[in-house]
Amino acid sequence: MAYQSQAGEVTRGVPLRSPEPSPSGGPRIRVVLGKKRFDAHDVGARYIMRKLVEGGMETIFIRFALVEELVEAAVQEDAHVVALSILTGGHLVVAADLMKAAREAGLEDRLFIVGGIIADEDHPKLHELGIDAVFGPGTKPEEVVSYIQSNVAVDA
Repeated sequence: MAYQSQAGEVTRGVPLRSPEPSPSGGPRIRVVLGKKRFDAHDVGARYIMRKLVEGGMETIFIRFALVEELVEAAVQEDAHVVALSILTGGHLVVAADLMKAAREAGLEDRLFIVGGIIADEDHPKLHELGIDAVFGPGTKPEEVVSYIQSNVAVDA
C-alpha cells in the first residue's frame, strides 16, 4: 500500500515490528516517521527508526513526503506519533503546514515530534505551533524512545 497525493506516489517504508512483545505487554505504539521532500539525508532518521523498533514500537518510515502525505499515513495507520526529521531548513514553515493538516484531519490528540538541525531559538516557535518535542543533534536515541513511551498511552 502506498500513500497517494496529488504529487504522486510516495515511497513507503515497510512497517517494522519488534520480534519481542511490547514493553508493557499491550498494544504497540505506532509511529509514522517522515522526511520532507528534497531532504535526502535519512541516515539519522533510519537510525532512530531502528531504535524505536528496538523500543517495542511499530514504525512506518516515509521518505520524501509532503506533510499532507505524512498526515494521511498517520490516519491510515492510526498512528500515535507523527515524527518528522528535517536537516535542510524550513522547519518552521513545514511544522506550521504539518500542524494545519493534522488539525484538518482531526489528529490534534497525537504526539508530534521533530528532529534535526534546528536552532535552539526556534524550539519555542515550534512548540507554539503544536510540536510537542524537538530533538536536535547529539540527542541520544534512548531519549526519544523514553519521551514517546512516557507521553503516549496505548489503549488495550
